Amino acid sequence: MVAEWQQIPLEDGMEALIDYRGKTPTKTQAGVPLITAKVVKNGRIETPNEFISHDDYDAWMRRGIPQAGDVLITTEAPLGEVAQLGSEKVALAQRLIALRGKNDVLDNTFLKFLLQSDSIQNQLRARASGSTVSGIKQSELRKINLLLPPLPEQRAIAHILGTLDNKIELNRRRNQTLEAMARALFKDWFVDFGPVRAKMRGREPYLPADLWNLFPDRLDDEGRPGGWETVPASELIEFNPSEPLRKGTPAPYLDMASLPTSGSWPEPPVTRNFGSGMRFRNGDTLLARITPCLENGKTAFVQCLPNDTIGWGSTEYIVMRPKSPVPAEYPYLLARDDAFREHAIRSMTGTSGRQRAQGDSVAAFKLASPPDKNVWHAFAKQVMPLFESIKSNAKANETLAQLRDSLLPKLISGELRIKDAEIFMAGANA
Repeated sequence: MVAEWQQIPLEDGMEALIDYRGKTPTKTQAGVPLITAKVVKNGRIETPNEFISHDDYDAWMRRGIPQAGDVLITTEAPLGEVAQLGSEKVALAQRLIALRGKNDVLDNTFLKFLLQSDSIQNQLRARASGSTVSGIKQSELRKINLLLPPLPEQRAIAHILGTLDNKIELNRRRNQTLEAMARALFKDWFVDFGPVRAKMRGREPYLPADLWNLFPDRLDDEGRPGGWETVPASELIEFNPSEPLRKGTPAPYLDMASLPTSGSWPEPPVTRNFGSGMRFRNGDTLLARITPCLENGKTAFVQCLPNDTIGWGSTEYIVMRPKSPVPAEYPYLLARDDAFREHAIRSMTGTSGRQRAQGDSVAAFKLASPPDKNVWHAFAKQVMPLFESIKSNAKANETLAQLRDSLLPKLISGELRIKDAEIFMAGANA
């Protein structure tokens, strides 16, 4: 232990501890975002999709109002996920506790990183209870031991680690914007037929002339661009293509937990010996077919494998691979399309809680297909650079996360001092 550091139980460092365990609010379609345990993941809060009424907020939050900078920790299902609140007004659901450090004892951002460290996570698991679902009681959480440097050093550590987190968040937001651009283009060209409708209304071209001229002047009687065909998705996309991979062969593995609910980039694959599961390559799209993963949006565009490598994963994936001349990005953008997802969800069969979308039903989804290959080539030319940038940003984030995760335990324990970390960071940024 560093001489000037002190060890205290968590409760001695708290100005506020807000626990909404055991309460379920009445949910609404809009209102105050409700933070649930499932959206606290990997040190950040994913976009909430549940809300409570503004009118119910004060009555619901009578145990305490969360503030900007408060640290959230999940108490079960899962245990020990940590994130920090921003300035947005939010409500807290079950299985979450908000922590606020005393101003003269504990910096909240330092606390966020401290709670993510192995030393604290090990304590959480050691104090947890429950045979089916592991969880921690508030009384046990209060006893967790915190090793605290002086406040100035806490803030310096928080600044170093926070700088890396901020860079990661900036890249994540860039990727959100890039994907939104690709999805908007997909919808305009292949769902709304925007250029055709604009021509019918006599509007000025909003695409370069070479792209504008690829689209017909009229919709046909069925609402398709003139000359385009209505085809099943299987005409444009191969579903669950076969790939050779011998049992026992080490190969990159993506489990269901690694698939994102928004965005295209999964968690990094791990190497496992192939047993049984769906096989895929770079350029394939993975669509979760089982409830609730399908409804939650678990989908990925595979760009993370080594070149010419076969990966594998859950049997609960539908693998989508484009047929020439359809570009690889098209199946992914289709998999994120609302109408396609609704069709997949309606196709689900099976017992309650284990329902699955059927590959044949998903493959029968009707699409408008242009007869001119140049439309596909032009679309590829527009979207490929966007996904290349997404890949570049995601790879950068993996490097930044590795750097942060290597610094965190050394800074939190005092093994690496601030000056040494600053020198290390300067070298990494050079």
